[in-house]
Amino acid sequence: MKQEDIVQLSARDVLVAFARHDLTPSDYLEACLTHISRVNPLINALTAFDTERAVAAAARATARWAANAPIGALDGLPIGVKDLQDTAGLLTTHGSPRARGNVPEADLPMVARLRAAGAIVLAKTNVPEMGAGGNSRNPVWGATGNPFDPALIAGGSSGGSAAALAADMLPLCTGSDTGGSLRLPAAICGVVGYRPSVDVIAHPTRPLGWSGISVLGPMARDMDDLLLMLGVCAGHDANDPLSMPSAPARFAGFSGKPLSALRLGWSEDFGDAPVDADIRATFHARLKALAPHVAECRAVDLNLGEMDRTFDILRAESFLSAFDGPAQRAPQDFGDTIHANLALGRQFTLADRGWAHAEQTRILRAFNARIAGLDAILLPTVPVSPFPWTQPHAERIDGQEMDIYYRWLALTYRGSLMGGPSITLPTGRDGAGMPFGLQMLGPVRGDEGLLAVAKAIETLFAADPETARPRPDLARLKPVEPGLRSIVTHPPSTQPQRAGAVQTAV
Repeated sequence: MKQEDIVQLSARDVLVAFARHDLTPSDYLEACLTHISRVNPLINALTAFDTERAVAAAARATARWAANAPIGALDGLPIGVKDLQDTAGLLTTHGSPRARGNVPEADLPMVARLRAAGAIVLAKTNVPEMGAGGNSRNPVWGATGNPFDPALIAGGSSGGSAAALAADMLPLCTGSDTGGSLRLPAAICGVVGYRPSVDVIAHPTRPLGWSGISVLGPMARDMDDLLLMLGVCAGHDANDPLSMPSAPARFAGFSGKPLSALRLGWSEDFGDAPVDADIRATFHARLKALAPHVAECRAVDLNLGEMDRTFDILRAESFLSAFDGPAQRAPQDFGDTIHANLALGRQFTLADRGWAHAEQTRILRAFNARIAGLDAILLPTVPVSPFPWTQPHAERIDGQEMDIYYRWLALTYRGSLMGGPSITLPTGRDGAGMPFGLQMLGPVRGDEGLLAVAKAIETLFAADPETARPRPDLARLKPVEPGLRSIVTHPPSTQPQRAGAVQTAV
């Protein structure tokens, strides 16, 4: 089998090849590393590598498969871990000068679960500084380019994960999501990103343990691989009071719901968020292709309340909790975006915070009324086609100025407020030829139902080249100007910092 064929295999097919002894974990890792050596310099998705330990782990997995004794569901699969998530013995910089030498002593529990299932942590994936924003660029590693056009953004904050998956460098990657950090990059890189309900995957490093605005989640190239990874990641941790114990096989043996039985709602703009005309047109084309195959597909009013102000306050309290003290003690360690977030947070009062939590409750109850009787509500994921990576964020959408740098993420962050599941599926390309992601919202704790909807819709759209997952032409990748690493001012340090010195709000 050719190297390009090997790296395009799904995670499931790789595991089948291991079981049949057609491929070994060592050979698969070697193919990935060779492919990475050619592609990663052109898109800058992977940051710190743990190659020596990965090679040794692959050799052990190869021996286990030879003895038909894998240790878990992911034995021998190399993965990428988002650079906000602790990996024992592997640099975890958060894209920040403050953490450019941070080597944790222990894994984040989600990462530990993946390792226990046999996954091999090969590399970290790039992020914005401290995960703030929808463009994965920072002064430690530089920017991540989109595999479809490296001059354009890959999204954020899980942009490195999405780009690595789309470019076939790794079969599975981790992510996290506050305002769309899983869904946005997955959509514009043409992969699957899933934000689970707040109870599904333990997130014990969340700065405010009782606030569910930030969650952890899996990223993959298709639904079946995502479900495979989700079954490993899901779990409770006593240090995350919002996580809940669940059956070990909760997501195993998963089957989709019949397409003809689906009752779906839709909104092209989540009530009133600005969306470019081309994105609206692409979204309606997907609805037109889908509607004849389902039981119901109707417009839903998603004007649920003061969603933008509510998100501003809830997000700000997390950023203040994570970064305010360190930023006041060492302001030089943080970039302008983090300082702008903190300045916004300091403007809010306790009365504002009380109002926001009450409004979030009202928004949830309004959403419950809208989704009653429906399996899911469909929306676009991103309001614009990808723009140049040198532009920090979208400044104007459909003629409307963005009043704050993350306002262009309203289609995703408004969905975060309910605490329920949401997912984006790759469904062809937009009018500019870039990947188009179809977003789906489900009811709180309705994860299995939403995943069944996504699986059914993926199956339908995969049968048509116009709506199937697009693939980048990696043979045409070339270096871009300015270079993706041209913004590096504080490269990773060889002097390790003490573990536990860095928090995350995403």
